[in-house]
Amino acid sequence: MRVLIAGAGIGGLTAALALHAVGVEAVVLESAREIRPLGVGINLLPHAVGELTRLGLDGELARLGIATRENLYCDSSGARLFSEPRGLAGGYQHPQYSVHRGRLQTMLLSAVRARLGEDAVRTGMRVEGFDQDADSVRVGISGRERPIEADLLVGADGVHSVVRAQLHPGEGPLLWSGVRMWRGVTRMNPFFDGRTMVIVRGSGDGDAELIAYPIGPASVNWVALVPVGEPGPLPGDAHWNRPGRAEDLLPLFDWNLGWLDVAELITRSEVLLEYPMVDRDPLPHWGHGRVTLLGDAAHPMYPVGANGASQAVVDARVLATELSGGSPAGLARYEGIRRDATAEVIAANREMQRTGGTRSPRELARITETYRRRTTAQGA
Repeated sequence: MRVLIAGAGIGGLTAALALHAVGVEAVVLESAREIRPLGVGINLLPHAVGELTRLGLDGELARLGIATRENLYCDSSGARLFSEPRGLAGGYQHPQYSVHRGRLQTMLLSAVRARLGEDAVRTGMRVEGFDQDADSVRVGISGRERPIEADLLVGADGVHSVVRAQLHPGEGPLLWSGVRMWRGVTRMNPFFDGRTMVIVRGSGDGDAELIAYPIGPASVNWVALVPVGEPGPLPGDAHWNRPGRAEDLLPLFDWNLGWLDVAELITRSEVLLEYPMVDRDPLPHWGHGRVTLLGDAAHPMYPVGANGASQAVVDARVLATELSGGSPAGLARYEGIRRDATAEVIAANREMQRTGGTRSPRELARITETYRRRTTAQGA
């Protein structure tokens, strides 16, 4: 069996490694001509770390990331509301890692090329569409006269997936939460023990929220979430790489936390991106025949609870497991396992996002614990 994977992101590269581990040939088609370590920080939850550990990547993860010990919830005066142990400290079998997305992608890319061969990831290959019959799938590539033929196609080409658009035409715009996000990475000494993620909320409903966590010995990733509109269809494109402006944020975060200089965090950021918090409603089915979806292409979700990349990693393992027998029917089994599970995470993320800043510490702790129970079960 030969599987083409559209997209060399975290999900696509992990899928290639997982398929190789069960004896299935995989080739990754990436539209960019050069894969560079771009982006900001992300979190890998323990169930995703477990999957990457089974692929023999635990040592590299420990070298690249920070093992998060706790999530600490605070108010805008810096006072502690409650804390939530994470990773090994929270009783999980594996750590939770905070890591730079680009460095993680580079690590996965190196592993794919080392194990599958240099030609296993082909850059400058923009997928334009596909057609299939009972025996194969043929993938059209921009600028190439002849398509590439394989047994299966996996669309891991992100939230603006070309594969998804052909499978589900006329789906409409992304769904906006009404929240705009600013994300950055700042060179500065981490706060507390260097292994704590902080979630700082204003005192009222509709107030801004700040999330910050170290992704290296002297590197802090941060996310500012600001409600600016009503939820609904997103007008226009998401513009993922749109540069943000520190001056737009500073008036909203005149907080004196004591243990973190928020103004310094924002103004000294090495990269500052601004984009809307969006997702899509779950699909009634992901793929058809010899074609399916994975990661953000299958289930774009709010970046709440660090679930986006982690769910893509779990997708990759389940896909490989169900295809290990060599039958295309494994795609349907993969969807049957993962579609309802990821739909539950989308719903939990939306509910978590709606919880406002006027909650008491006890209520916030209860909501957070309920969220963890709902979403951790979907990582199995």
